[in-house]
Amino acid sequence: MASGHGEKHSPLEQFEIVPYTHSQIGAYDISFTNSSLAMVITVSIITLFLTLSVNTRSIVPSRIQLVSELMYNFVAQLLSDTVGEQGRRFFPFVFTIFMFVLVGNMVGMIPYSFTFTSHIIVTFALAAVVFIGVTILGFVKHGLHFFSFFVIPGLPWYMLPLLIPIEVISYLSRPISLSVRLFANMLAGHTLLKVFAGFVVAMPFFTGVFPLVFIVALTGLEILIAFLQAYVFAILTCLYINDAYHLH
Repeated sequence: MASGHGEKHSPLEQFEIVPYTHSQIGAYDISFTNSSLAMVITVSIITLFLTLSVNTRSIVPSRIQLVSELMYNFVAQLLSDTVGEQGRRFFPFVFTIFMFVLVGNMVGMIPYSFTFTSHIIVTFALAAVVFIGVTILGFVKHGLHFFSFFVIPGLPWYMLPLLIPIEVISYLSRPISLSVRLFANMLAGHTLLKVFAGFVVAMPFFTGVFPLVFIVALTGLEILIAFLQAYVFAILTCLYINDAYHLH
């Protein structure tokens, strides 16, 4: 779509990192950007939401208290179903990740906001924290016996040279698959919304109604995907904790 000055706008323009301040320490750029602002807003919303929900506790729960309790029970049930009773100690970690991804996705649905979960560097950093954390947990819990995780029980010895490398590669690819899944879904969804929004503006009124209706439906689907991606990220984190805690 072209502007009045003939400038072309790309659907990917919405993902551009824009620095608000320019700061650098040595070779590292620590500028405050639109991505940084979106993360600050996300953390602020979560903090305000949870603070208000706790301060307004009552026998008859308010709407905000009811929503916070639903979130709490949802993550607690995930850990209970996947890890068991031992999973309670990991609740703060999983709950923090779930809320950060969920609210970050929802903030990105606001027009003219920035979706930081659409950047692979952000999602990979989150996935790397999960991966490193569960690996440390595995070694702390089991010591060198943790390496038995890569050996399938009952496997014939002559199959070990073939399948152990496959298991190791599969384990090492976890942060890649975990981060790419979230990044790709948010990137594709927002790009598609931008493309159809361009059709609405460029097309005549009567024909432009059709892509507008599609945008409304697609926005609803994108909100659902935003929640599902937070759920998938959280439940996979729970499954990785279970693997590190119980091995096979």
